[in-house]
Amino acid sequence: MIVIIDLTFIAVSVFFAYLLRFNFSINDLVANRADLGILLYVLLASLCIGITGSYRGIIRYTGTQDGVRIFFMLLLNLLAVHAVNSIYYLQYNHYLIPTSVIYISLLASFLLLFNYRLLVKYFFSFYKRSLLRNSNVLIYGAGQTGIITKHVIDSSPNARVIGFIDGDRHKIGKVLNGSKIYNDTPDEIERLLATFNIDDVIITVKNLSVEKKNEIVDVCIRNQVKVRVVPPADQWVRGELSLNQIKEINIEDLLERETIKLQDDHLHHHLLGKRVLVTGAAGSIGSEIVRQVVQYKPQAVVLVDQAESALFEIDRILRQQGTITKVLSFVADINNEKRLESIFREYKPNIVFHAAAYKHVPMMETNPSEAIRCNILGTKTLADLSVRYDVDQFVMISTDKAVNPTNVMGCSKRLAEIYVQSLNNHLENAGKRHTAFITTRFGNVLGSNGSVIPLFKKQISEGGPVTVTHPEITRYFMTIPEACRLVLEAGTMGKGGEIFLFDMGESVRILDLAKKMIMLSGFRPGKDIEIVFTGLREGEKLFEELLNQQENTIKTHHEKILIAKVKEYAYPEINSYIELFNDLVDESNELKMVALMKELVPEFKSNYSRFEILDSALQNS
Repeated sequence: MIVIIDLTFIAVSVFFAYLLRFNFSINDLVANRADLGILLYVLLASLCIGITGSYRGIIRYTGTQDGVRIFFMLLLNLLAVHAVNSIYYLQYNHYLIPTSVIYISLLASFLLLFNYRLLVKYFFSFYKRSLLRNSNVLIYGAGQTGIITKHVIDSSPNARVIGFIDGDRHKIGKVLNGSKIYNDTPDEIERLLATFNIDDVIITVKNLSVEKKNEIVDVCIRNQVKVRVVPPADQWVRGELSLNQIKEINIEDLLERETIKLQDDHLHHHLLGKRVLVTGAAGSIGSEIVRQVVQYKPQAVVLVDQAESALFEIDRILRQQGTITKVLSFVADINNEKRLESIFREYKPNIVFHAAAYKHVPMMETNPSEAIRCNILGTKTLADLSVRYDVDQFVMISTDKAVNPTNVMGCSKRLAEIYVQSLNNHLENAGKRHTAFITTRFGNVLGSNGSVIPLFKKQISEGGPVTVTHPEITRYFMTIPEACRLVLEAGTMGKGGEIFLFDMGESVRILDLAKKMIMLSGFRPGKDIEIVFTGLREGEKLFEELLNQQENTIKTHHEKILIAKVKEYAYPEINSYIELFNDLVDESNELKMVALMKELVPEFKSNYSRFEILDSALQNS
């Protein structure tokens, strides 16, 4: 059917070309055998259509490729007509079809064949839209990605683009692909949402600031409008954007901050050709450290973790990427000194990134012996082995919960900080070349195992309720890549003995976070999904801190990275105390364990915990 329609339009084009050539004189058309010329042109066109397959495109999805295919078919037809015309000229000494008719036919045929397809596409789309309720869409970003997004939405039968929003003052008021460009001020966006009954706002700008994202989202949430984002072009399937790739915005997109700029040349020099060991390599932080480290082409990366399945997965991902770095994975517990020593002895790492730790506050409050065994004694084992096997650098990941700890987990990490720092200073005072021990403190990491955000998502998907411990509780947040970039940077700038802090920005109220996540999911807090306050858990505190009252900071060359000036301890004393934990862990005497922790870290005051009795006893004594 399409072939017949195409040939009909080609015949009409040739007839029109003859009329133009002979000034609409029918007698001249008859005298110049126009009927034979039209027949020849159409017969050759049918042959070219068969060769090029220009009829195969689905008309309602006509696009640029179809236009190219039609033009190529007509070009092939032009050559065929010229060839037959030349043979005819040699036989009869004149052309069957005038040359001007051939070129006029080419242009007229292309316009008719391509435009009738576009017309059918338009009417098909119009018919489909008339049957379905259209969702009205605003696109943020009048750039190349915005144009591509509009094409994708235009191909959808149940959505239409009302206009673009853009912050470029030179674009505002102009029309792009039939849609007007509006200002991106909150007041203007609010007006557009109300005026055009907007259902979705799609953000297409790749490097839009977090402040602007939050501004747009806040306006949309107030008006119960969904916000979606277009993924970066390198994530498009086969290099093309499709409608199902445009996802709803995540809360993580609204909490992230500007990317930390690292000095890649320093990192490359620091890691190139080195042997790097990462503990907790299968965890959320450890696995990201591994991914970032392999980019700088170390000689080998040794992955250590006791989680077999998760370790298998990160090992598989690295091997699939085809990295030139040698990847070695070991299922091992950091408390197993003999197992760790065999790894250190065989592979002799130059750099150790220590990410293995127990980190869940309520779990460690219930199981303090495990917090001590892993976070304190495990760290001591790794640190001592690093000195014994001449490791150049040992970078430990700590937490903001180590500051003025109110729980066993936080205090165990503070004691780990104290041990590695005192060991570093002890070795430095000995005047010999030694392992440089460096510590980094983080806030909460978005997307990590046990993070509040995956929990809220799960609760929302189940219809609620969303559980928040306290209406005033706040936390600092950072993304996993941010945290790991800090670890790598600390490795390049640290000389030994430092505790590096990250500028965490503003703390986030968890209640506000829960409300925003519920609204982003299209629900109303307190109506569609309830928020329930469960009370602070054992050892939990309302506000996290990065420094205690006795600590100050020193600036570094990086504006977002600081060094904490903390109280220092004598290594022989700390070492002897920590050795006591071995006996206490074996005795399983929890009160004695926690009492020793409080003795070593006087600022450790238990909160909502059964160990508060120890604070009362110490105060009375």
